[in-house]
Amino acid sequence: MLDFINARFPVRLVPLLLVCVLCLLSAATALAAGVGWVWFVLSLLLLVRGVYDLRQTRHAVLRNYPLIGHFRFMLEFVRPEIRQYFLESDMEAQPFSRAQRSLVYQRAKKESDKRPFGTQLDVHAQGYEWVNHSLAPTLLATHDFRITIGPDCAQPYSASVFNISAMSFGALSANAILALNQGAKRGGFAHDTGEGSISQHHRVHGGDLIWEVASGYFGCRDEQGRFDADKFAAQAQDPQVKMIELKLSQGAKPGHGGMLPGPKVTAEIAAARGVPEGVDCISPATHSAFSTPVEMLQFIARLRELSGGKPTGFKFCVGHPWEWFAIVKAMLQTNITPDFIVVDGAEGGTGAAPLEFTNHVGAPLQEGLLLVHHTLRGAGLRQRIRIGAAGKVVSAFDVARLMALGADWCNSARGFMFALGCIQAQHCNTGHCPTGVATQDPVRQQALVVPDKAERVYNFHQQTLEALKELVQAVGLQHPGQFTPHHIVRRMEDDTVKSLAQLILVQVQEGCLRNGSLDDLPQIYRTHWPVASADTFAPKW
Repeated sequence: MLDFINARFPVRLVPLLLVCVLCLLSAATALAAGVGWVWFVLSLLLLVRGVYDLRQTRHAVLRNYPLIGHFRFMLEFVRPEIRQYFLESDMEAQPFSRAQRSLVYQRAKKESDKRPFGTQLDVHAQGYEWVNHSLAPTLLATHDFRITIGPDCAQPYSASVFNISAMSFGALSANAILALNQGAKRGGFAHDTGEGSISQHHRVHGGDLIWEVASGYFGCRDEQGRFDADKFAAQAQDPQVKMIELKLSQGAKPGHGGMLPGPKVTAEIAAARGVPEGVDCISPATHSAFSTPVEMLQFIARLRELSGGKPTGFKFCVGHPWEWFAIVKAMLQTNITPDFIVVDGAEGGTGAAPLEFTNHVGAPLQEGLLLVHHTLRGAGLRQRIRIGAAGKVVSAFDVARLMALGADWCNSARGFMFALGCIQAQHCNTGHCPTGVATQDPVRQQALVVPDKAERVYNFHQQTLEALKELVQAVGLQHPGQFTPHHIVRRMEDDTVKSLAQLILVQVQEGCLRNGSLDDLPQIYRTHWPVASADTFAPKW
């Protein structure tokens, strides 16, 4: 019954309707009996406020929840302890802290992010980290830090060091995709399509796209769900597509497939993915186009050729080390290398996944990034392959820290979702997102006003890179790519401090996996490198 009513008159607008009825009744009473003018004035003021809420573009919550949405903002002004009790009591359901979300909101709105009274963190707490500064700071002319990906490709890409991570149309609303891509276009940074392929909404503003091709081959599949080379080439050669990313796994649910239920497969989603409308859309857990490391690299080479020579790589969350080592051995055997690898940390998010997968499957970003970076060094391949990193990247310090550990650039998903207005309502999988970010409800997503939110996406990117520039200058460097583990320091449990260089257990010298003995390498190489084979993902125990 509630769904029936909501389809004709959204329940969330009932308070505004009641105020309207109260206004009419009080007006009639005042005119007939000469009393009740106070109620008429109060209800009229509330009605005007509610109508204004519906028409304003600054707050998506108020556009979807006129009048009652103000209660959320009232909580923002009470004491932090009370605010934390109401908004963050379930820490497992609130993976980002209030401070992190506030930082994004302020930068997206181009408000001051400066704080009085010094650090808000306990500098004596175990795990506290900081970056050492220089007595000879540099002065940089720009914060537009870039790297070249695929320098030997026919169409190399000059990428920003901070980009939008993979989020599909279908998981996000049309208006969210439009705003993200418009912001990316204005700021000159990349927008990863996610595995849902390239929709009509990705094309409206012409922002740079990284096309993610996953196991469902959405946008480039035949009727049986197999890879279709002709369909792939037709889309990949579009000038708006700058790079091709083969998705092996994602940090939020590595090793797990997915399904978009038929009722959620709208005509727009079906058109973008190349699947039947109204039919369950399956994302298999494995690829059908290859089954061995060598075949995988040959497939990557084929994608690069079909795209017209655009940088082509893969994304994965590190799992069994012997599988990663098998891929590296296949690179050495075939001399085929991806142009880039995106390491997705297990702390990455998704609209819906089993709790065990979000909490206990896959390597965290730091450990995965270090293993990938050092293995490529040991194989003598690091200079040929760029590395991206994704997983709870929000601040400039996050970017600096990950680049110190081996990343060439960073991607952020939830950071840009916050810039769109996401409040972590945890309704991504229900279609009832209160801000219009993660819903296909045509009425709810109208709350997300594209020009306004595109400006915030642009601001968040620019302000974060401006903060990164200030960090680079303070450390005395010229580019964030010059950060090393020696620059980042951590307080230990016994109150001692150590640089990340002292804490990194994986220490691999350039080319040692090709030329040297394994005896001097960490245990993970001594145990798993010998059993890895380029011909299979399975270990040869």
